Order: sequence, then C-alpha cells, then structure tokens
Amino acid sequence: MIGVREPNTVRRNTWLRPVRPAGWWFDALLLAGLVAVTVALADRRLFGIDRAVADWADAHRPPVAHGIAVVFNYLGQGMPLTLLTAGMGLLLAVRLHSLRPLLPSVVAFALTYVTIGPLKVWTARPAPSASVKEPYLPPEQTLPLFQDELPLKFAQSYPSGHVANAILWYGVLALLLAPLLRSYGRSISPRLVTVVRVVPPVVVMFTTTYLGWHWLTDSVAGLLLGLLLDRILHRVPWDDVPLPGRLRNWNRPFISYP
Repeated sequence: MIGVREPNTVRRNTWLRPVRPAGWWFDALLLAGLVAVTVALADRRLFGIDRAVADWADAHRPPVAHGIAVVFNYLGQGMPLTLLTAGMGLLLAVRLHSLRPLLPSVVAFALTYVTIGPLKVWTARPAPSASVKEPYLPPEQTLPLFQDELPLKFAQSYPSGHVANAILWYGVLALLLAPLLRSYGRSISPRLVTVVRVVPPVVVMFTTTYLGWHWLTDSVAGLLLGLLLDRILHRVPWDDVPLPGRLRNWNRPFISYP
C-alpha cells in the first residue's frame, strides 16, 4: 500500500503553470513563425532550400544509413506514443487512486486531432518521395502546397506530424515519468527529463527529413507547431483542474505528489 497525500478540502485557485521561456511572447513567436513558413511556401518560396536538402539526402543515403534512420524514426510514431503515455497515465491513476494522471494524454490527443490533421488536409502538400513512388509526380510538382486535386493519402506532408507528435508526446511522457517513479519511491533527475523531452524530437526531425519523407520546411513547421502545443499542455494546472464532485474520491493531485 503506497502512501498518498489526502486532497485538500478546499481547492487552491487555479493558475497556469509556468513554462520556459516565461510569458506568451514566445508562443506568439512560434505561431508567427509557423504562419510565416506557410505563407512563404504558399508563395512558392523556400523551395530552393527544400530541394537542396532533399537532393543532398538522396545522394548520401546508403542502405545501412537508411535502415538505421528508419528504425530511429519510429520514435515519432504517434499511435505507439499515445498508447505508451496513456498506459503510464492509467498506471499512475491506479497507484494514486486519481483520474488526474489520465488528463494530459486526453488533452494531448485532442490537441493533435484538431491541429496536425486539419493542417495537413488544408495545405495538401506531397512529400519529396512522391516523385519516386506513387503518385510519381514530376519533381517540381512535389514542392507546392494546396494540391487538392491529388488523393488525400499523397498530399499530407505539411507540417510533419512525426516531429510535432514527438515533441508533444515526449513532453507528456516526461510530465508523467517523475510522479510515476515517485509512486515507487524512486526519483529522476531534471537533466534526464530534459533528455527525454529533447533527444527523441531532434532524432525524429533529422530522420524524417533525411529519409525524404518530409521536406525540411515540413519538419520546421512540425517543430514550431509541436513546441506551441507543448507549451499549451504544460501550462495546464493538472492538480487543480476542477473535476465533478462525484469524482472526489479519485481527485488526488499527481504533479505535486507526494
């Protein structure tokens, strides 16, 4: 039987949790960057750097490097990450007798559902590889956005869902990891938490571009969007979000536990 802190009878005022860099200016900067990249691509700019990076990757991708990149790119698979973080949240919920650890995964899934997918459909951009496999487009036709005449499965490259997913879901994993380990009487260093949050997205961003599955600007847009969503997620005061009164027996905090 693990010891848990009993919930306060009076909940504290709900305040947003701090993020770094502090303030909304950085969120605005990320959003402005995403808009700027999208507008530039819509105006057929940045195609030169996208093509140059894709051509370099094609010329420097021996079979061994290709295989290694494919393996490491699995770090950005959205569904396995969703299931992993949901499982961690469920385990922590059972151990703490609280529904709160389930909330980050639910909110993260909702954020990806209403942002990444709709943006891909709206921008309708093929991947670099669309010129060497179905639908076998001319190389110059693989670069522009808004190719609505293509089947949906061939025009979902922008922004990179792998990169955005990696940033958001590893952020959730890091959020749950420390309290889960504490529930077993163990701890994790802040430096290792930072490694969990940073290294997988960097690896995914490199591999997804190197493999020709996304243009460089797709990955940059995924980075900007992922960081923006991650900051929204980490601002939520999970221990103080109001829950229905009927759940008062499953209402214990987990961020500030024990």
